[in-house]
Amino acid sequence: MGKTDTRVDAYIARSAEFARPILAHLRKLVHAGCPDVEETLKWGVPHFMYKGMLCGMAAFKNHCAFGFWKGAMLLPDNSEAMGNFGRISALSDLPGDKILVALVKKAARSNDAGEKRPQAPRIAKKTPLVPAELAKALSKSPRAKATFESFSPSNKREYIEWIAEAKTDVTRTRRLVTAVEWMAEGKPHNWKYMKARPVGRKD
Repeated sequence: MGKTDTRVDAYIARSAEFARPILAHLRKLVHAGCPDVEETLKWGVPHFMYKGMLCGMAAFKNHCAFGFWKGAMLLPDNSEAMGNFGRISALSDLPGDKILVALVKKAARSNDAGEKRPQAPRIAKKTPLVPAELAKALSKSPRAKATFESFSPSNKREYIEWIAEAKTDVTRTRRLVTAVEWMAEGKPHNWKYMKARPVGRKD
């Protein structure tokens, strides 16, 4: 037996007039496709749970959104974030009831089978481009250059951005000198904020 949530009733009631019949209709179809679904609020909007996340809906100023947690698996050609069906401003913007109920059933079967939501591919951060002035300064200090080259892209970026954000040539030059000194000592840019090990501590 499914489980409703009075917070979803309240959410629908306070939504814009055009959105109420859309949300109520979607809610009805989700329960029809998955009788054991449970309602809840997540991130401030209604979601439907069945052995994990199933789908969710939301109302905005001029449109509604409805989507499946595993939208990329169910609708690979149209899986934009939560709103698998684009901007919904009227019931006519939705697919037919049979199609939506079938998708809910498919989503429920996927959760029954324990299928995992596909992870978005991780995009490796590019190594930041080293400004000519920094490269020149590093070339004069082998130790600083070796430290810089051993840094992660984020550590390199911190130094590059710190130098690039200087508002005057005098400040930029001073930061370049300081940066080279710190890197010659093996220090990242934010070394001052790193927790120092208490004296006498043994790990």
